[in-house]
Amino acid sequence: MNTMDQTDRTFMKMHGLGNDFVVLDGRARKLAMTPALATALADRHRGVGFDQLAVIVPGAEVDAELIFYNADGSISAACGNATRCIARHLMDETGKTRLRLKAGARVLEARDAGQGLTSVNMGPPETHWQGVPLARAMETLELPIEGGPTATGMGNPHCTFFVADAEAVDLESRGPEIENHPLFPERTNVQFVSVTGENILRMRVWERGTGVTLASGSSSCRSQNSPTCVRTRASASGSARSSRATRRASARLSVCSRRLSNRKRRSISSGATSSQRRTSRSR
Repeated sequence: MNTMDQTDRTFMKMHGLGNDFVVLDGRARKLAMTPALATALADRHRGVGFDQLAVIVPGAEVDAELIFYNADGSISAACGNATRCIARHLMDETGKTRLRLKAGARVLEARDAGQGLTSVNMGPPETHWQGVPLARAMETLELPIEGGPTATGMGNPHCTFFVADAEAVDLESRGPEIENHPLFPERTNVQFVSVTGENILRMRVWERGTGVTLASGSSSCRSQNSPTCVRTRASASGSARSSRATRRASARLSVCSRRLSNRKRRSISSGATSSQRRTSRSR
């Protein structure tokens, strides 16, 4: 990185499971970030390179507020892996073991999970069409898109396909097609998920405004919460809900629900997070 506002600035480079970020600390001094500057920094050849950029700013009644930019300069209201990385940085900085971080409209609770692990509770998924959001009123369990994906909001929109083999999907082609589908007025993140074992989901991600990424925290939450969504919608309808869509989704996800019954949902925990402080000056 060369300059920001003609002034050398320190930034941090972090990653969670390969999902990588540039992090700028704007708590002590306001940073003039723009979409154009974020895009320039995202360039992996002429800039720094990242999946998302995060700016830490002061927040009211929270430990910090996080503002996220995608690689194309657009704003994202949530980034689970970046939140987890930044939470670890702030815990190391302050000595706290619990934090409250604001991201978009949500206040997220982070905690030190021990043994080098950091957990962030991403909150409940949005399953109503307006909460995703979608362009018009419809059932979110099975969208009128080839493959019958589900739509969910985790602070940002998600469209998830449950398939027999996620590895067989042409993600470079299908990802941008679904991201820009007219049903999603704010575009969408896209996941292709397959069950590969009793306790294992294989997920491949196309992130809105970025493209293919090695991991995504909010996408992982969205994929693992699907059994909850199926059961919630079934009971909320006031009937046994035996539609073809629900039966198919429930069958695909029965393995996942057994695993989720004994652990806290919507929580990201991993030790595969690293951060390295860098500056725009050569050392």
